[in-house]
Amino acid sequence: MSYGASYGLTFDKYRGAVIEDLQLPPAFCIPSSEPIATAIEQAYERDFSHIPVLNSKRRPLGYIDVAALKKKWEAGHTDPNDKVLQHMTKFKRGPEEPYTLITPMSPLADLEKFLEDNVFALVTDNDRKFVLGVATPQDLEHFVTRRGLY
Repeated sequence: MSYGASYGLTFDKYRGAVIEDLQLPPAFCIPSSEPIATAIEQAYERDFSHIPVLNSKRRPLGYIDVAALKKKWEAGHTDPNDKVLQHMTKFKRGPEEPYTLITPMSPLADLEKFLEDNVFALVTDNDRKFVLGVATPQDLEHFVTRRGLY
């Protein structure tokens, strides 16, 4: 079975477009040692719903769900000075959860498949050294609407 045939209509839906065609804004990531007050403030300034969390070597550790964190904060279940590390969702890693490489040149059909089981995708360089962007199902929807693809 050829690559395109394995995706059927999904592949045709995007007409061969790749993640780069989404024109995502540059990624905003936050160090795990930052206070959550900073994370929430930065997320709302940039209108981001999820923020990747990096360790001191700039490797992705997990992410902050901004809306969920804000609810905890408003309910008094967190302290603004708590570290991001205390409230992040860790990325699953290991043999049972292999890493899916998503780069600017990955087909949108692959992204759509990945997003069936994930809230968002980190777009990285081929060596996974830099987080270049964050892609969401809404980004795909906007692309389809903008291009008139159905």
